[in-house]
Amino acid sequence: MNAMSSEKLASALLDRGFCIVPDVVPRATIEALASDLDPVFAATPFGQGSFYGYRTKRFGGLLKLSMHSHALVLENTILAAVNSILGDACDRIQVNVAQAIEIHPGERRQFPHRDHDMWNGAKGAHEYLVNVIWPLTPFTAANGATHIYPDSHGADGMARQDLSEPAIAECDPGAAICFLGSTAHGAGANVTSEVRRGIVIGYSLGWLKPYENLWLAYPPSVARTFPPDLAALAGYVQHRPNLGNYEGQCPSVLLDDVVPEHLGAVDALRPDQETMLAAFAEQERIS
Repeated sequence: MNAMSSEKLASALLDRGFCIVPDVVPRATIEALASDLDPVFAATPFGQGSFYGYRTKRFGGLLKLSMHSHALVLENTILAAVNSILGDACDRIQVNVAQAIEIHPGERRQFPHRDHDMWNGAKGAHEYLVNVIWPLTPFTAANGATHIYPDSHGADGMARQDLSEPAIAECDPGAAICFLGSTAHGAGANVTSEVRRGIVIGYSLGWLKPYENLWLAYPPSVARTFPPDLAALAGYVQHRPNLGNYEGQCPSVLLDDVVPEHLGAVDALRPDQETMLAAFAEQERIS
């Protein structure tokens, strides 16, 4: 297992916009995940579009397709680094995407892009998301390893007129390719005779609409099988104050064995809001 701390990972991401960490999870975990996904890759048609690619296959919903994906989503060092980076701008983080990608021979280089551009909000004051690509096969310069543009992140990086030469994210299964939502990147061309497989786990601010519709991907009947911390990342928790509630309560109530037909709304507020409202209520009581 790699000994990089969450503090060093967060620092590296904020410094250069990306970090490749080898040997984060055992090779056996990746092999078991890859085996579970083999039939799904085989059944999935190629995408359509110049961005998604015409020689690339993609599918989501990984958390229900293989329990081995859970270990990647919940990897402690990465989660702590993500929380460190995103935590100042949200009450809690969420899974933004859990997607498998298979790049076939003949696929062209992908357009360099920043994933935070899926949201049409002001950029530069804080990060919107952190992505982690987990190779299922070795990533090489020839088979489409991700191109990542160092120092293209944040307000200063986005203000630059030209991108630098990309770093080619060559690494083996078990490694984690981490980069910020403001970091420019794109898949490379596959000029080999073999497919390049990987998965991307993205984490975003909990108040954003996620790329992948979590509640359709993981309805209560599916999320009920998740451990509580994974279910929370998959949308079954409120983001204070009261965002993402179900009938005024935390949507985790839907994961209980018995769900009441009628529920009463319960405040879910930040500490500063609770303090403010308590002072207000006290003033109203004595006035």
